[in-house]
Amino acid sequence: MDTNEQIASRIKTIILTSIIGIAANCLLAGFKAVIGFVTGSIAITMDAVNNLSDALSSVITIVGTKIAAKKPDKKHPYGHGRVEYLTEIIIAIIVMYAGATSLIESVKKILHPETADYSVISLVIVAVAVLVKILLGLYVKKKGKDVHSDSLVDSGQDALLDAVISTTTLIAALLYIFAGLSLEAYLAAFISVIIIKAGVDMLRSAISQILGERAQPELTLAMKQTICEFEGVVGAYDLVMNNYGPDTYMASVHVEVDGSMTASEIDTLTRRISDKIFHTYQVILVAVGIYALNKDDAEANAILDDIRTRLEKYPDVMQMHGFFINKKEKNISFDVIVDFSSENRLETHKKIKQEIREAYPDYHVSVTLDQDFSD
Repeated sequence: MDTNEQIASRIKTIILTSIIGIAANCLLAGFKAVIGFVTGSIAITMDAVNNLSDALSSVITIVGTKIAAKKPDKKHPYGHGRVEYLTEIIIAIIVMYAGATSLIESVKKILHPETADYSVISLVIVAVAVLVKILLGLYVKKKGKDVHSDSLVDSGQDALLDAVISTTTLIAALLYIFAGLSLEAYLAAFISVIIIKAGVDMLRSAISQILGERAQPELTLAMKQTICEFEGVVGAYDLVMNNYGPDTYMASVHVEVDGSMTASEIDTLTRRISDKIFHTYQVILVAVGIYALNKDDAEANAILDDIRTRLEKYPDVMQMHGFFINKKEKNISFDVIVDFSSENRLETHKKIKQEIREAYPDYHVSVTLDQDFSD
């Protein structure tokens, strides 16, 4: 299956799963609304409202997926995939609004309590609804993970949460029937808080992705290993992944090669690397930078070993790479990765430069402070 077919299959799966979610939630909302009205149960009524919000979320997921699938254009050359993150934000706002509305109604019932009238048939229907929600939640969540759709995963998780909420509603009903304890309004308030929290978590996740999250370490490690399998590549570093929607990545990487390689050889190598990475991981390498290596230079290798030894006393230094000595221009250059948890990364970088410059005063020393982008 080629990339276009994979994209089409993903869109089809998201839309079909969302339609199933809409149908199931509308049916459940109708049943629960009737039961809530007949019994006077605010918790069941609010649960019905929550089901309607779930159905609306599925509609928004479909619309967002359709927009995200639009082809790149002059204004948006990297496509419209990030619309799916905006879809998540809208869904999160709907969930929070539903929770806030439910909380307000619940507080009113606490201040002005009403007696609920439960029937066996109503409780049976709610129990069936719990089972439906569990099955729907597991199905939607699985499909979301299969196609890497956070919107579907959120919808599935929300459905499973609904099942827990409905279960607690049943427990409250049984407590009222057998023990005379009326916890209806308090339970509804508790449900509302859970719904609001779920919405906040969804919103936080979507915003985090828009800001730009670290790529999965498993993916970046696998890509580096694939690159290092090419003959002539000594190491792969500085792999930067930019996300333009689920499964839409643009990346750049530096590869370390023998400094004696010709431009023609490097050009052939980088093209082969780009093709391999795209066909294996569906990641577009927009740039492959080069680190030259003093491969057979004993003096350069001795200096390299000395600098590595010096860096060992800096516990925050995670890696040193890209080392090269230009003897003609008397330059020493290399990159260091300092852990993000370091109290002062800039100060560590400054100390390293100062120490190496003092150790090799005849050379111009260039030390680049790199980010820990991947593993």
